[in-house]
Amino acid sequence: MFHNVLSRSRGAALMLSLAALVAGCSANTSGEAIHDPYEAQNRKVHAFNKRVDSALGGGKGGGVGKAIPKPVTQGLSNFSSNISQPSYMMNHLLQGNMESAMRNFWRAAVNTTVGIGGLFDPATKIGLYDDSTDFGVTLAKAGIQEGAYLELPILGPSTERDVAGKIFDVLLNPLQGVIKAEDQRKITVIKVMSRAGDRAKYSETVDSVLYDSADSYAQSRIIYLQNRRGQTGDTAAAEAEADEVYDSYEDFYGGQ
Repeated sequence: MFHNVLSRSRGAALMLSLAALVAGCSANTSGEAIHDPYEAQNRKVHAFNKRVDSALGGGKGGGVGKAIPKPVTQGLSNFSSNISQPSYMMNHLLQGNMESAMRNFWRAAVNTTVGIGGLFDPATKIGLYDDSTDFGVTLAKAGIQEGAYLELPILGPSTERDVAGKIFDVLLNPLQGVIKAEDQRKITVIKVMSRAGDRAKYSETVDSVLYDSADSYAQSRIIYLQNRRGQTGDTAAAEAEADEVYDSYEDFYGGQ
């Protein structure tokens, strides 16, 4: 067992080094708060994502997710969160955050047992709140820059650092190699259905950004980067971003 833990730790260190190379492939030398050298391509992907969202009922009150009963979507969301706890725990350990790692451990233990495999969330009721994180945050705390802004097909807004993080989160998850391929496919289906439920839950906000904004691409980019920089602790960049957003609004209304 100790050998497995040691091997995983060495593997995580190797992945951190490899991810640093991947995430740092596009340095921001412009001094601008938004580094988007691939904007033309990103906008094409954004337009594709909007077409997919619209085809699934987006802009009409939540899309296909609204057809799923709320208790079902809540259960799916709980299960999806519970299955991600080991990954959260590993990332907190890499970030040196033992308290959060232990919270993830006990949250998963309670919800897996008392919560019937994670379909229910009794852990929150006893103060074991969800403490999500990911390898993108781990890279940020290791000093890796976010790189260029990217919009991914279906998955939506991201950055070069976060794309690397998504890849390594899959490799880092302790459940990899434990769960059978057939069960992994079932989990993937559950996560997709959970996302559909979230789309319906936050339909008013998402529809406002995608279908009511003058420039939905720019608005999505602003919201993602501000939120993500807050999560990664990049407060200076987040404040610079906020100033740029404010200036944009001031220029727009000042010209009327």
